[in-house]
Amino acid sequence: MNLHQVRRRHLTRSDNNYDFTEGWTSLIRDALLQTTWPISFNLDSDEEEYDLFQLRSSSSTDLGARRGVFSRRHYGSVEMLASVETDGADLFRRFRVESGERAEKDELYGSPSTPVLENPEYQTRWYFKYFLGRLHQNYAGVDGEKVPFFFSVVLTDSNTEGVQQYRAILWRKSGAQKINLSHTQGKSLTVKSILSNFKNMDKLEKAPREIFVPELQKDLLLLEEQEGSVNFKFGVLYAKVGQTVDDEMFSNECGSKNFDRFLSLLGERIRLKGWDKYRGGLDVKGDMTGKYSIYTIYEGHEVMFHVSTLLPYSKDNRQQVERKRHIGNDIVNIIFLDGNHQHHSSFKPSMIKSQFTHIFAVVTYNSEEESYKLSVYSEESVPLFGPTLPCPPVFRIFQEFRDFLLVKLINGEKAAFNTPTFAQKRERTLDMLIKDFYTEHLADNRGTMLNRRAFSDVLPEASRGSRRKEEARQVEFVRIGQALKLDTIVKGDAPTSLATTSLFKREPWEPQCFYPDFPHDIVCGDSWGENRLILAAEAGVFLLEEGTAHRQIFDKTIQAKQLNVVEAHGILLFRADKGRDSRIHVFRLSDFENQPKENGVRNKTDIRDQKLEKTKGCHLYAISRPGDSHLRMVVAVGRRLLVLQWRHSAAWTAWCASSDTDTVDGFHFIRELPVAEPAQLITLVDSPVKGGDNQICVAYKHQFDLINEKNGDTVRLHCVEGNKVHLVSAVDIYEDEEAELLLSYNHTTHFQKLSDDSSTEFDFQWNAVPNTIVCAFPYVLAFTTDTIEIRLIINGNLIHNMVMPKLTAITSKGDIFFATTDPEFFQVRQERVKVDKMDRDPSLSPPTSPHCTNNSSSADSNKPLRIYRMPFGSLTGSSSPCERRVPTPCIPSPQPLLNPPDFSSNFLSPESQDNHLRTDTRPSRSATSSPVPPLPIILRQQSASNRKVIKDYIYSTSSDSGVNKSECSTPSHSIHVFTAAKDET
Repeated sequence: MNLHQVRRRHLTRSDNNYDFTEGWTSLIRDALLQTTWPISFNLDSDEEEYDLFQLRSSSSTDLGARRGVFSRRHYGSVEMLASVETDGADLFRRFRVESGERAEKDELYGSPSTPVLENPEYQTRWYFKYFLGRLHQNYAGVDGEKVPFFFSVVLTDSNTEGVQQYRAILWRKSGAQKINLSHTQGKSLTVKSILSNFKNMDKLEKAPREIFVPELQKDLLLLEEQEGSVNFKFGVLYAKVGQTVDDEMFSNECGSKNFDRFLSLLGERIRLKGWDKYRGGLDVKGDMTGKYSIYTIYEGHEVMFHVSTLLPYSKDNRQQVERKRHIGNDIVNIIFLDGNHQHHSSFKPSMIKSQFTHIFAVVTYNSEEESYKLSVYSEESVPLFGPTLPCPPVFRIFQEFRDFLLVKLINGEKAAFNTPTFAQKRERTLDMLIKDFYTEHLADNRGTMLNRRAFSDVLPEASRGSRRKEEARQVEFVRIGQALKLDTIVKGDAPTSLATTSLFKREPWEPQCFYPDFPHDIVCGDSWGENRLILAAEAGVFLLEEGTAHRQIFDKTIQAKQLNVVEAHGILLFRADKGRDSRIHVFRLSDFENQPKENGVRNKTDIRDQKLEKTKGCHLYAISRPGDSHLRMVVAVGRRLLVLQWRHSAAWTAWCASSDTDTVDGFHFIRELPVAEPAQLITLVDSPVKGGDNQICVAYKHQFDLINEKNGDTVRLHCVEGNKVHLVSAVDIYEDEEAELLLSYNHTTHFQKLSDDSSTEFDFQWNAVPNTIVCAFPYVLAFTTDTIEIRLIINGNLIHNMVMPKLTAITSKGDIFFATTDPEFFQVRQERVKVDKMDRDPSLSPPTSPHCTNNSSSADSNKPLRIYRMPFGSLTGSSSPCERRVPTPCIPSPQPLLNPPDFSSNFLSPESQDNHLRTDTRPSRSATSSPVPPLPIILRQQSASNRKVIKDYIYSTSSDSGVNKSECSTPSHSIHVFTAAKDET
């Protein structure tokens, strides 16, 4: 019997004297009885008998409380569409249709349609950003299958707030693989140990050989450019209502006023003759492809639009070959359908005869509503890409529509390059280039014996006679790299930067300062309500409340290793001590509410009566997610798993909160399950199906197993290959009420379906080995020792990477909380290259960058930590339908800001951000996640002409955000300024 049946039974009574107050009380009581008391009885003589004891949870209600809920339905459905060829035969192509119209208007978390660029070049083009122009090492070798590869490694702290990291790139025909590893002062890594972190590269028959020639940098830069262009060209085709074939659309000599208004929204009208920027294949000398075109810059990407009505028109050529030659060879086309929104669905990709175009974005404009409507057709082989269309896909704010459309088009073209057609061509090109470079440089390197080193050794100190030669080689190596970087910028092929990020732009993952200065290193913790944290450190356990000073609740004799706050039952759980003395303790949260000062701080003596004796010797535990009908806990004790359950349901506690006062006695032992090895990871997987069995995911050594919680049946889920296995986490996620697992180990996250008939398993790679994985659809976040890496969960594409020293993830039960070194203690330095003298620490391998300093040791324990909150609703778009896209406030023009913040340092103080960045009304001391990183795109010691080129590059990439040249030097408008021009601005 469900809640609706109970409600109907009470509200359909025919008694005229029926007491409705008593009726609603009885209604709630009957609903609670279903999940609390194990009794069965007949409600009425004419109704069947109902079992009122239901331990299983309702999937519709529980899924609402689970964190890892996502759906690929946001990204469209695949349909088969036919096109009629000239010979009358039907050619069928399958397209994924994104219309934004979903049957479920009330989506669980809304449409996560924040427009964010995927795999941004300033985050992915590592060789240009971190290697070129800096001292680094390059190696060449062959793998176990005798296939050549190149390997580059550098130790650098550029853009990382004083955090030194090893960055390594493995160049193979399948593409560049990248990892970064933390550097510990005094514990240098060998190049061999760094290479062993890549799959199947730990055992090589022959050690790679170091290549000293500086010209190799140009070849490696060419390999990186094969990842795709940083600039884009898109086709724009004007179509009238009723036109059903592309010949009719291409024959439209001119457009309408609405079309012209749309073009002006896309970009600026430019004269092609004499154009000196990105031309997108158009003629800029003799007007052979028209006199004008549409051009724009978005986040540093130059975009040229091939507009059908601006390309040459021929009255005698019905097929308009000149127009088709450009638009038909664009991967992405915009179809502007000159009609109202009701005509939107009349377009079909089959109308366009092009085997090269993979993505069609259909746009209509409604003059009465002054709104644009968008739908997207993607060829089936194109991987999923964001942002997802809002529901409904109607935009009334034109600037938001422009941002959304450009991001969707850029992400779409990047995704299309991963289709089999383009991927095979890219692999063949990379294979040919790597083989040619390998043959060329190994032949030239045979006679070079300068400072030859063993692959497994750290760098020895060179003798006095050879030291001068080595320094001269390093100077020449860096000089050539600098020249290559400058030449790339001048040509307009440089990866984009953060220069377009204005002060007022807020990203979904932008953290808020929760607590400015916590003095202890954090071991574990959990959130308590909206504005409290309980944190465990070596100095004891502390209670933090936003806006007040932290308070110690347990002294240092209690070393908590795990900690959970269960608000639904008002209890605090933690595992303390280690070895045979380790136990789980249970306290009431009410014990710490407004704790009187005379009670003091609890010590080891005070917790003797609060421990679960059955958990003696435990080394790990896990609890079920909030929202389940009953709290369950699985405790690992050696090779045993103990299953315990809280005696009261969450509904019973909510109804009778005053009666749920148990601590240790509240847990009942259910059963014991044997495991093959001591568990290293435990995750409880709730069954999304009513009546289904709950599962336990257990990981140990090289494998992940799934254990049935009732009968102990074990299924091998996934085996990890390799000698070095670092198990990270197993996160349960739910797609359309079907359970999946994100299994993370080493640099890999593996999607594991639990049903046998599914085939959507895939892997993606992290740049650094995570410590914690958090899923917040559409994103998945990895917390490492010094970075937060954000990717899309549906394709693994990189979205953003934030570097923060001494990073610790605290909890993600509600909002995401983490701690990092207080920004006032970041070691940020301006980059300067000393080409006259390059001393390096001989104990380091690979050689340190000339930009690194030896005093950048790890953060001192005395430096306080700043705790940040990343709002879960901002990531998922679940706050409210109107807040699904994070707005970008406009800069008031042209009046200057009152009391502009001081930007003398590279970070914003909490006070200045309160005045200028605060958009919420919650009383918190907001602050940025980290000081703004310097962007070392080019070295500051350049000629006056080169500095002008660099500054023009900065200004040009800033044009999209409405910042002109005069404004770019004003910190109030842009906080991301190149180091090369910082002194002059």
